[in-house]
Amino acid sequence: MSTPDVERYGPRSAPSRFELGTDGPRLILVGVDGSRTSLRAAAYACGLARRQGCELVVAYAVPVGAWGWSVPGVGPVLQRTLDELESLLRKEVRQLAEEARVPVAFVSRRGDPYPCLCAIADEVRADIVVVGASSQVRRLFGGSVGGRLIRHGHWPITVVP
Repeated sequence: MSTPDVERYGPRSAPSRFELGTDGPRLILVGVDGSRTSLRAAAYACGLARRQGCELVVAYAVPVGAWGWSVPGVGPVLQRTLDELESLLRKEVRQLAEEARVPVAFVSRRGDPYPCLCAIADEVRADIVVVGASSQVRRLFGGSVGGRLIRHGHWPITVVP
């Protein structure tokens, strides 16, 4: 009686295309804007990167509205405020990375957070994107950044509450 051909998997067959410890994410992107939920998302992503042994990229997308820049005299004050917030975020990210011993890169862009995060995720070839849940009223009209990223469907998304 002949037996049908059986494909065997495991150590006796051809070597697997996966190696032990290398089948998880290699790079995690987290979007921060200084809000409480985005800082929670950064802490979550840092812990995930530490457990997975991968790199973390922190993206700070600065939403720039035209109304603030069009008022005379407000531009320099607004720019100084945004620069101070960015330096505080860099300091917190550096401290978080040192505590968790995770390689971290910090990227800052000006513009709407959704297209900025999409562009950065494509540039760095992110395996996972982590964002904080939106707590703003405008999410009811245009959708939250996390919801828009999920609908885009290009990367696995984790939305941290």
